[in-house]
Amino acid sequence: MAYRVCFVCTGNICRSPIAESVFRARVEEAGLDGLVEVDSAGTGDWHEGEKADPRAQSVLEEHGYALDHTARRFEASWFARLDLVVALDLGHLKALRSLAPSAQDAAKVRLMRAYDPAAGDDLDVPDPYYGGREGFEECLEMVEAASTGLLATVREDVEGQVA
Repeated sequence: MAYRVCFVCTGNICRSPIAESVFRARVEEAGLDGLVEVDSAGTGDWHEGEKADPRAQSVLEEHGYALDHTARRFEASWFARLDLVVALDLGHLKALRSLAPSAQDAAKVRLMRAYDPAAGDDLDVPDPYYGGREGFEECLEMVEAASTGLLATVREDVEGQVA
């Protein structure tokens, strides 16, 4: 069975699609694409059914990432099939943990930047939606930095499942 990771932000059109795209590329580069499934969702339904923000799409494309995305809302029932739920900021972390049907499910929720040792105490990926393109670039940089540690953790979990 595949190891499943879901990235979650507010509306699922900026931060979480960026994280999904970057992490999917890291999984493929590591040769884990048959073992790890990656997707994303939002805590709310504001943008459900919409494509990713065009600024997110262009920043990803310019850095060599692919994204075919339609926004959707995270559902509590998904916890049963997910191994890891990665929140992009503390507000998402709290919302997801309160949505979790059990303590075991709540423990699956982690902060993205917690996987970046250089992040220090600042673990939120700021929402770029209301700003300019530079916010999307900053988001991408933060996600890329955290993806190395996240991939190491996922690889360890996947190897533990296979063993």
